[in-house]
Amino acid sequence: MTIKVIQWATGTVGEHAVRGIVAHPQLELAGLWVHSEAKEGVDAGELVGIDPTGVIATRDADELLASDADVVCYTANSDLRPDGVIDDLERMLALGKNVVNTSFVPLLAPELAGPGVADRLRAAAVEGGATLYTSGIDPGYGNVGITVGALALCSRVDSARMTEIVNYATWDNPFTMFDIMGFGRSSESESILLAPGSTALAWGPVVSLVARSIGLRLDDIVERHEVIYADEDIEIASGTVPKGGLSGMRFEVIGMVDGVERIVLEHVTRLLDEDRPDWPQGSGYRIDISGDPNAHLELELSSPNGDHNYAGCLATAMHVLNAVPAVVAAEPGLVTMLDLPVYSADAR
Repeated sequence: MTIKVIQWATGTVGEHAVRGIVAHPQLELAGLWVHSEAKEGVDAGELVGIDPTGVIATRDADELLASDADVVCYTANSDLRPDGVIDDLERMLALGKNVVNTSFVPLLAPELAGPGVADRLRAAAVEGGATLYTSGIDPGYGNVGITVGALALCSRVDSARMTEIVNYATWDNPFTMFDIMGFGRSSESESILLAPGSTALAWGPVVSLVARSIGLRLDDIVERHEVIYADEDIEIASGTVPKGGLSGMRFEVIGMVDGVERIVLEHVTRLLDEDRPDWPQGSGYRIDISGDPNAHLELELSSPNGDHNYAGCLATAMHVLNAVPAVVAAEPGLVTMLDLPVYSADAR
């Protein structure tokens, strides 16, 4: 059976999702919602650089949600409109649309997404007989997926550290780079991402899910970070980071038990590979488990069509799209990576 999917937005992840839906043997692109007037009325294929699909982009949400599509792949920006995203998802679920979401990442573990959020969305899902699933590469498979699988090898788990080490210089996303992460700003206080509580909101669910997978009850989730500033102007895909502007960051989100760091999520983000050689080196995702046995795993993404940032956005889209058949088959409600059966690509 072909599953009809509406793609919601065509940003840095959404454009990959459109191509992924069209190429997937079990999925059919049934609609495309776009934010901008310039994209409205344009064939989805033209917008993402593939052959025409016959699906015309629209800003008419009512029309799309009244269709007989089974699923919405939701990738719209959520950084400055989390309440709007929750409203969107609630409406979609209540109307009977299953949703796979990469946008509002705290929903990786819905109970940590904010007061009342899980209850609202669960009620809407039950009302509409639909299911919501949130994932991606990070937060998602690059930390929770790899770590939970590796922990199954252990007879004892003392700690787990999940690290992303990525050079963001080639990522062409000025809004996220400058306005959200704060690159180029003269002070870390101007970074929305590094504001107190922000990294815990986004990545606390990763720490929580990993702890839950081994029956570990956390006492607290805490944050820490450090930053560096540019010694000279740095030209990146998103623009110019001026001398003295924020040019790198390392942050951790830490699950504590009895005063001990048990589950740690770490991000090391540079614009120049040579900066802060004392910070963890490499590229991609690294999992280190201390216990018996100890385990060390690394995942590095690449693509014949782009660099590691391109590959990461593609992986984010595909990790939820490949989950669509399992999400459709699931009982109505909110599901996490710990709830779905193992799923993979369909290469037919």
